[in-house]
Amino acid sequence: MSGAAENGGTAGGDGTGARTGAAGGRARTAIVTGGASGIGRAVCRELSRRGVHVVAADLDEAGAERTAKEFGCASAGLDVTDARAVRELVERVRRERGRLDFVFNNAGIAVGGTADELTLDHWDRTIDVNLRGVVHGVHAAYPIMLEQGHGHIVNTASLAGLTPAPLMLPYTATKHAVVGLSLALRAEARAHGVRVSVVCPGFTDTPLLDHANPGLPQTATGSGARESATRTMGRLYSVDALAADIMRGVARNRALIVAPASGRLAWRGVRLSPSAAVRVAALAVRRLRG
Repeated sequence: MSGAAENGGTAGGDGTGARTGAAGGRARTAIVTGGASGIGRAVCRELSRRGVHVVAADLDEAGAERTAKEFGCASAGLDVTDARAVRELVERVRRERGRLDFVFNNAGIAVGGTADELTLDHWDRTIDVNLRGVVHGVHAAYPIMLEQGHGHIVNTASLAGLTPAPLMLPYTATKHAVVGLSLALRAEARAHGVRVSVVCPGFTDTPLLDHANPGLPQTATGSGARESATRTMGRLYSVDALAADIMRGVARNRALIVAPASGRLAWRGVRLSPSAAVRVAALAVRRLRG
């Protein structure tokens, strides 16, 4: 079971958390950003298996098309840093499908390095994709869901958004921001029938680990991201297992979906003693840097 700070009850029995039935006989509809690979691709598969009409959106348009072909869904090229493009996609999907049930703001990049070697370009690019990308998705979808009186926004953060995660400060900062944004929006949206969840996975086996600092100056931490993650965790969590956790969390209307079990333990440790968690993180830095 996925970790949660709040349980709003189960809204449907199909693992998606959607209300049963579809207005006008149309299938429920979801947009998944970052749908070309990793977590987004796995979520597209799980949603498609449940009969949801999925639009896999990604900057890698060819990759999104491969996802669509494999899982029988639709695809779209999308740069989440372009607010207008995000709005146009969301509005088009709602117009064509007549409803918008889920938006998974999942697109993101991995950025690693020590605080002194990271440039403002590292910071700006991470904020643009990992934070503004989520903001753009929320800003486009939330008014539509308010008008409908239902919908579920699912934002992908990270365990780094709940813990003191060093050697990747821009990433950690944006993921903390996504957690805060999601929980605050959930509080606002609750009275209007709109649901909001935030996903906080630990180290997961995704292509992000092989492409840290994309288009940015490389660092030792970034070039060794997969090795560092493996040394820290021992075994990386699979995207398939995480996608199943996400589906269960969405079905149960969880505020926070934290996985795997080791991630939930780390989160609880931070809540119990933040200062001890910082000491543990400092020891991890020392071990990783030799």
